[in-house]
Amino acid sequence: MDPRPASDPTEPGEGVRQRSQWVTIVIVYLGGVVAAMSFGKFASVGPVVAEQLGLSLSQLGWVISAVTGVGAVAGLPAGYLVRRFGADRSLVAGLVLIAAASAVSTAAGDFAWMLAVRGAEGIGYLLVTISCPVLILRLAGERDRGTALSIWATFVPVGLGASMLGGGALGSVLGWRGWIAVLAGLTFVMAPLVWTRLPRGAGRQAAAGPVPQARALTWPSVLAASFCLTALVTIPVIVLLPTLLIDQQGRSAAAAGAMTSAISLLSALGGLAVGVLLRRGAPVGVVALFGLLAVPAGWLLFGGDAPLAAALTGAGAVSLVNGYVGALAFAALPLMLERLDHADVGNGVIAQAGSLGSLLGPPLFGLLAGEFGFPALGPVIAVGMLAAVGLLLLVGRRAARPLPSAG
Repeated sequence: MDPRPASDPTEPGEGVRQRSQWVTIVIVYLGGVVAAMSFGKFASVGPVVAEQLGLSLSQLGWVISAVTGVGAVAGLPAGYLVRRFGADRSLVAGLVLIAAASAVSTAAGDFAWMLAVRGAEGIGYLLVTISCPVLILRLAGERDRGTALSIWATFVPVGLGASMLGGGALGSVLGWRGWIAVLAGLTFVMAPLVWTRLPRGAGRQAAAGPVPQARALTWPSVLAASFCLTALVTIPVIVLLPTLLIDQQGRSAAAAGAMTSAISLLSALGGLAVGVLLRRGAPVGVVALFGLLAVPAGWLLFGGDAPLAAALTGAGAVSLVNGYVGALAFAALPLMLERLDHADVGNGVIAQAGSLGSLLGPPLFGLLAGEFGFPALGPVIAVGMLAAVGLLLLVGRRAARPLPSAG
């Protein structure tokens, strides 16, 4: 593949003339944020859920991450499915499914029931995470694509942060079942709002052009592997942080939720920083080096009996890296594609890789922390991020120049 920007299947010059539809982009983005809130809705109320349902720390980790289980095995096929039926319909269907599964989960009584419902919710989450960046790429002008996709990449930390804050506050008042019911209602409302704002007519079509073959997905897969490793070692820091603050620092559930919410939002700042750097012409490989900050941060967070300030500093740095590397993966994807209308399948590869890391990370960290203590997690973060940044350096060499939106 020629290491140049992906070709635009539209008419010559159309991408330059197109004005970014920022209001619609923001609404699509908010649809992803609401989906991410459901992904992390059990983190802030985890200790209460574990106590009432009799869950171990490892089982709680599976409940938190099971929503990504479907994506871990079906991300690529789902990308082709979204290509067939259209990103707009897929996004709305995903939101409705998430809302319905959330409503059912309020009646869960044991681990098996909860795990099954969360698996169904994962289908909706997968549809949302593939459809949203495809729509944003379509709605953004050529110059704004990198910036818009970098903003999109913050949907998980923003959603997790809102979920931590809302779950900590509403969960204390309404109980964990009441909190989930509120979130289900919010998601139901979001679906028609998104649908009414999406372009009509020609804007609501499945992708045209040739279906991407395996060869065309080689470099997107390298990018996806880096994203997988990053999610594997950074997402658990965010979703398990309330448990660490409660068990190791003696904080209340509400205080732990508020602190974790603030930490999670730092990840969004990392994502926005990528957009700024790429727009100013920084090479992908140079931008990727910031991911190495997670290595000392992991040691600071988990390296023994760290005081609260040190633990929060380490967690904040890991959160920044999480958003930063994730944003770089989404923003670099168009450069790794042969055609822009391959974005649906390319995002399927990215979604599958990120889902795999998000699925395995929390239970893996929970298992290691339970068996060897929290200090065992520092080396895991170091190895994972060194490998992730190494893959991004390969992507940077292939790109050989800044993203097209940086001009």
